[in-house]
Amino acid sequence: MVQQIKVAAAHVAPVFLDAQATVRKACQFIHDAGKEGVDLLVFPESFIPGFPLWAAVSAPIQNHNFFVDFARESIRVPGPEVMSICAAAREANLIVSIGISEDAPQSVGCLWNSNLLIDTDGSIINHHRKLVPTFYEKLVWANGDGSGLRVVDTAIGKIGALICGENTNPLARFSLMAQGEQIHISSYPPTWPTHEPSKNERYDLESSIRIRAGAHSFEAKVFNVVAASIVDDSLLDRLSSLGPDTLRVIIDSPQGVSMIVGPNGLPIAESSAREDTLLSETIDLADCVVPKQFHDVVGYYNRFDIFNLTVNRQKMVPAQFKDEDIDQRNLDFHDMERMLDSNNA
Repeated sequence: MVQQIKVAAAHVAPVFLDAQATVRKACQFIHDAGKEGVDLLVFPESFIPGFPLWAAVSAPIQNHNFFVDFARESIRVPGPEVMSICAAAREANLIVSIGISEDAPQSVGCLWNSNLLIDTDGSIINHHRKLVPTFYEKLVWANGDGSGLRVVDTAIGKIGALICGENTNPLARFSLMAQGEQIHISSYPPTWPTHEPSKNERYDLESSIRIRAGAHSFEAKVFNVVAASIVDDSLLDRLSSLGPDTLRVIIDSPQGVSMIVGPNGLPIAESSAREDTLLSETIDLADCVVPKQFHDVVGYYNRFDIFNLTVNRQKMVPAQFKDEDIDQRNLDFHDMERMLDSNNA
């Protein structure tokens, strides 16, 4: 395993509610990162086709058209959009983590907030669905399951990923720590409105990211690659029908920050820019060793005779069909090519 690796957070905006255009943009960033020698590139939460901010700022009875558009632009795993991302990762020879809104083959209206980890050969090596959508996200996404709570042993280290508020869940985080995680991935939206922005009780996304990223890195003694998105004109234009005051709430609410955090819990690099930025840094996994002398919560600095955690990683499906023999949640690149060719025949 290589000790020194180059990791990058794509602090970028999608082309809002346009999956095809966003995939093209993602592939361009993947190729650019490959030219810069990046080994791991992390995209934000629900990057394809964007984060459903209307659920935060507009009444549900006014949002049906947005949900229809969002469902149409959500993507399948595997599917042509995912295959394009996988092919780009393979061509650029890097590992890609990307957030998507996932369409369900069982239902035209069931969506998941998902994260894909794609290896250098284009294979999907982990597929995680957010365990519980947070607050107003429940109006858009279904509950995920534990099958994606996995740390993947890659050529550059052991990688785990959680989506946004999951980084607040100590049991989810510990389940990754207990699998020997060395590099943690955290993905976030561009902003997360909860109150009128002028009020003191508003939710400060940047501060929340800093607290959670630092806490996990410090507790797990891991590097943390954090990718947040950006509020851009494509988002504001698409939501303009909600009115100028609603757009003001989105614009004035605290924005996210992308970061690379060291195993001491402190940022190595960060960006809260309002324009697309590729934030990269070379890290050394050997730096995770000495901090483990102080606190190794999955080793000697715990009491497993007192505490016990059981994690159900069974994949949840609406029905079991006995003739099924393919697990579509973990497929290599060639499996996906064959499936798409068969579907198009």
